Amino acid sequence: MNDTVIELTGVTAGYSRAHPALRSVNLKVERNQFLAIIGPNGGGKTTLLKVILGLLEPFSGEVRVFGEAPGRIRRSRLGYVPQVIPDRSFPATVLDVVLMGRLGAKPRFRGFGRKDREAAMGMLEKIGIADLADHRVDMLSGGQKQRALIARALAGEPEILLLDEPLASVDPTTQQTFYDLLAELNERMTILMVTHDVGAVSSHVKSIACINATIVSHGETIGEDEVNRAYGCPFELVSHGVPHRVLGSSREVSGD
Repeated sequence: MNDTVIELTGVTAGYSRAHPALRSVNLKVERNQFLAIIGPNGGGKTTLLKVILGLLEPFSGEVRVFGEAPGRIRRSRLGYVPQVIPDRSFPATVLDVVLMGRLGAKPRFRGFGRKDREAAMGMLEKIGIADLADHRVDMLSGGQKQRALIARALAGEPEILLLDEPLASVDPTTQQTFYDLLAELNERMTILMVTHDVGAVSSHVKSIACINATIVSHGETIGEDEVNRAYGCPFELVSHGVPHRVLGSSREVSGD
């Protein structure tokens, strides 16, 4: 069985062909990998997630998720927590929002049943906001909304979980609880997480990708000067014990 669940080959993508966020990126992610994605603002981290999700078509190159184009993948196989929380009136309860994460796992037009509600409440309990299940989501604090979105992404029991700075508005105690949950989930799902706090999650991640249009990922160790000069990532973020290799814009510098 092929253990590669995500593969990008020569992917150039973004919102402007003249100034793409990603250039000729090559990346493989294996099943049950826990990949932390770091890099400077504007370096292409969110663009990478959107390309994998099929929300953004690349200008060139090929994207395969479970061996297929992202648009052909059943929605429930991918869970996504976006970085930006819409700040507008949304008259739905927290439980309603989390139940939306079950839509991709159901036959079309079938309502939510007992199993769906149990799964949704179970995730709310794990995230620590079960007491808010009946509260309107637009009345929550930023951190509470973020936790509701995390629970929604997990409620569908995805095989791949993609998170874009999921803990930016969450208190430190909840952050640690969430990291522990991710470690548990990683036993049965692949996780990609954009983060600026690799130190906090370093005991759980299995590899790091540093993105600034190109990628630094698990493999051969590279030096501080090379990282700072070529990728714009603070060296202390990537020197936490995980070795690295460079996946450049035109070639892979080190092999497996």
